[in-house]
Amino acid sequence: MLAFYLPIKFLHICAVALSGSLFALRGAAALAGARWPHIAWVRYASYTIDSVLLIAALALITMLPAGLFANHWLTIKLALIVAYIVLGTFALRRARTLSVRLVCYLCALVVFALVIGIALAHHPMGWWWLTHHPVRA
Repeated sequence: MLAFYLPIKFLHICAVALSGSLFALRGAAALAGARWPHIAWVRYASYTIDSVLLIAALALITMLPAGLFANHWLTIKLALIVAYIVLGTFALRRARTLSVRLVCYLCALVVFALVIGIALAHHPMGWWWLTHHPVRA
């Protein structure tokens, strides 16, 4: 199974980049009043990318040693992903006013960045940990 680790990790990273980029584009366009972020094929593309992302994440979890999760970085990452999803749905369609959608959109982007930092650091402090604990060779 470890032979597939690097290709699955690459797929996961690509799906993260596509998912975040598509959300950023859809959110900005929706806030600007465009209709294309809500058409069926764009929504289904988003669902497909997110499904690939989730499947790759689950595959990676089964491959990694349990000790890697000892500092609870994955638990915090998953909680932030739930927050990102909720904020994203409010940003794209659920919020009633433009100002609330804008706040939800910006908060979703911040949460997405926090998730990336946690994933890179493999630590709950994410970006802060990366900047204050440089990797030593």
